[in-house]
Amino acid sequence: MAVATEDYTPTIALDGARKQRGNLTQARIRWMILGVLLGFLLVGGRLVQLGMVETDQTIEGQTRDAIQASRPPILDRNGLEMALDIRVPSLYAEPRRIIDVEEAVQKLRTVLPNLSEEWLRNRLSGDRGFVWVQRELTPAIQEQVMRLGIPGIDFITESKRFYPGMNEAAHILGSTNVDNQGISGIERAMDNDSLALLQELGLARGNALTPVDLSVDMRVQHVLHNELTDAMQRYQSIAAAGVIMDIYSGEVIALASLPDFNPNEPATALVKDTFNRITSGIFEPGSIFKTVTLAGALDAGAVRMTDQFDARYGVRFGRYTISDFHGKNRILSLPEVYKYSSNIGTIRIMQEMGKDNFRAFLSRLKFDQRVEFELPEMRVPTVPKELSEVAAATASFGHGLSVSPLHMVAAYAAFANGGNYIAPTLYKRSVAEAEQLYERVLQPQTSAYMRYLMRLNAISTGGSGSQMNRAAQGYRAGGKTGTAEKVVDGRYSSSKVTNFFASAFPLDNPRYAMLIMIDEPQRENPQSGTTAGWNAGAMTGRVVQRVAPMLGIAPDFSEMLDQQIVPPEVRRIFPEGY
Repeated sequence: MAVATEDYTPTIALDGARKQRGNLTQARIRWMILGVLLGFLLVGGRLVQLGMVETDQTIEGQTRDAIQASRPPILDRNGLEMALDIRVPSLYAEPRRIIDVEEAVQKLRTVLPNLSEEWLRNRLSGDRGFVWVQRELTPAIQEQVMRLGIPGIDFITESKRFYPGMNEAAHILGSTNVDNQGISGIERAMDNDSLALLQELGLARGNALTPVDLSVDMRVQHVLHNELTDAMQRYQSIAAAGVIMDIYSGEVIALASLPDFNPNEPATALVKDTFNRITSGIFEPGSIFKTVTLAGALDAGAVRMTDQFDARYGVRFGRYTISDFHGKNRILSLPEVYKYSSNIGTIRIMQEMGKDNFRAFLSRLKFDQRVEFELPEMRVPTVPKELSEVAAATASFGHGLSVSPLHMVAAYAAFANGGNYIAPTLYKRSVAEAEQLYERVLQPQTSAYMRYLMRLNAISTGGSGSQMNRAAQGYRAGGKTGTAEKVVDGRYSSSKVTNFFASAFPLDNPRYAMLIMIDEPQRENPQSGTTAGWNAGAMTGRVVQRVAPMLGIAPDFSEMLDQQIVPPEVRRIFPEGY
């Protein structure tokens, strides 16, 4: 707005002052904007700089995600928890923040006297940013340490694996280390599959992971573990082991090996002789291998159920003669060769088949390769690639080769299920899924013959399975004993033996195969013996008696069920079915 005087003189002075003030204001605004921009640039630059710095997220070599990672619960086939995570405090220190190391050492040892004073002093000294002091403590100890009020001492919450069943499924579950990583058993197998990747990516940290369902039935597992513990005391043996498998699905229902360990204390697994004898032990199987020989010869058509074999004299190889342990010294029918566990008769049956065909049959049953199984603790069997006449003869009755009990139970499952080999598994698998994996190793008729022979050995007079059958009355179990002399100082020892009983039940409608092993058993009483029927066989019967009702198998004492499994050609010759 212009202001004028009466003589119309322009108000130049007033306009100039306003313009001057306007210019000054604009300049201030520009400086202010420039200052703000510079501020933003400085802050942005600093943020970029900080973003480019790689901070150390590890704690003594382990990533924080890995240390705090969770593991999925492990459940048995009925949903019972076999392993789960619990949250525990772990004590750590920041040495560079500790004001008085000596005072911190003395105070901490009042709560944690197990820590070495010198070790703790070295641990707390220096300018490191993080060191563990003691991991996996109880909340009570955590509270006591916190009351000490030591600067630079604090806690981090970790996951710790807990196994409610303690030792009962130790060799199935394995254990984890202090960083909650699987180091053995199914825990390690899970890490090898995909869990380790999830933990590395941090996706397993603080998240609820889908439970892992195992095929194991903890009720049956408890019975098996309990009976093995009893067997070690009853027979004063140095070890005992057992496994039960569903013959159609391949699911392992129970597996235990003693001596075992407490997975809650992983260091106990390092004690001598606590290895898993079912998967990582290989043994000469003894006479339970005669079932393999007879199955191969029958399936090849080399012998028939009604054939007879001369067992009057031993089989001679050079200076050596192989004879029978309880020789009948007469002609034996094929069922009698099995029932009386005749070495002579079994060699003659193998010879009818031919040693090369016999060796090929061992490959068909996968006795010369690792069993396809989840547990990493596994040994490859020792079976000669080629068999000489002598080697084939001894192998026919289970000597001169070594296989794992898992190999044997998988073979017995095929003998009983119609002739299909199915790899065992610790994960749940339906029969329909298993059928996709079947490998036929026997004709169905041969499988029917083997079921008859196993049951015959249990119910017939003189059969080595009679002790087992006495304990498992009504459940139609059957199988074969094996007593293998151990090699001591390079020679077979008759006083130290490993005993086996391989079986299936119920044989009128088979569903489960089982193998029991007892190492170096002693006589239970003066009237008993040390061969397999007295210990491994009797224990098998006790296990069947207890677990069959849990598995939905009802007792039935009808003799008609046993008569139904006698092959017609045998019944024609021996109406009583032996």
